Amino acid sequence: MNSLTVPDDSNSVIVVLGPTGVGKSELSLALAHELNGEVVNADSMQLYRGMDIGTAKLLPSQREGVRHHVIDVWDLDHVATVAEYQKLARTAIAEIQARGRVPILVGGSGLYVNSAVDDLNFPGTDPRIRQRWESELDRIGPEALHDVLSSRDPVAAARMEPRNGRRIVRALEVIEITGEPYNAGLGVPEAFIPTVRIGLRRPRAELDELIANRVDRMWQQGWVDEVRELLERGLAQAPTASRALGYAQIAAYLAGECDEETAREVTTTATRRFVRRQHSWFDRDERINWLEIVGGDQQPTNVLNAALSLIS
Repeated sequence: MNSLTVPDDSNSVIVVLGPTGVGKSELSLALAHELNGEVVNADSMQLYRGMDIGTAKLLPSQREGVRHHVIDVWDLDHVATVAEYQKLARTAIAEIQARGRVPILVGGSGLYVNSAVDDLNFPGTDPRIRQRWESELDRIGPEALHDVLSSRDPVAAARMEPRNGRRIVRALEVIEITGEPYNAGLGVPEAFIPTVRIGLRRPRAELDELIANRVDRMWQQGWVDEVRELLERGLAQAPTASRALGYAQIAAYLAGECDEETAREVTTTATRRFVRRQHSWFDRDERINWLEIVGGDQQPTNVLNAALSLIS
């Protein structure tokens, strides 16, 4: 268990989770106003400075005076680890509670959410083993290495994007270090901190349409220009940030590997696939109280009241 202790007299952490584009940010702000709360980010890519439009990051002017934590903390070249995020998030949660306020953990990265509030420990690294698997990744490519992972831990492989070489290498490293499946510690764990978990979801067809509109809107907001600027700052060499959803596709367009419309279409399709994986992760956790949102309107008052009824 992480050595950080949470005050014994603290209230529960409110967790707002769900797939991309479902309306988590809007609800988190409304809850923060109602509950004297502060937001703790649990979106893995919102930790990177400059990755704003494509991560739907609320800029300071959009946060309605609500204090946000664990956001814009890493440079592009930082190699992200869940263990490091866990420490940052738990520290923020403890500090918020010590001030007598309510932490509201918000995000769609399931492992990041669980790492902050559940009893999860993460194996260390072995540079020798890591280097061997990285060399194998360079030799055969991510999809072939994903096949290797499938033969050793099919459950873990099924939860990973076959082109995400870094995650595949990490899984194979952990399997070799621990002698156990990578997914052994990634079931539904015991809680480390008391929580009320509120999940938002929409009908699939409706969410698919919202995602397409969201990608179009991000394009109009200047997502391509954002990626162009980040490439000048070293995005292409960034081990984690360079693979962020949409950023990789736009970088390919800017490199002349596809046209702009293809980059936009591939981003939309990839985002929809990512949403399916988010659902698969969250659906395993019976502790989540799901709120079904139907209709193009966000229905903020109805959603807020339903969420408050779960908390009280």
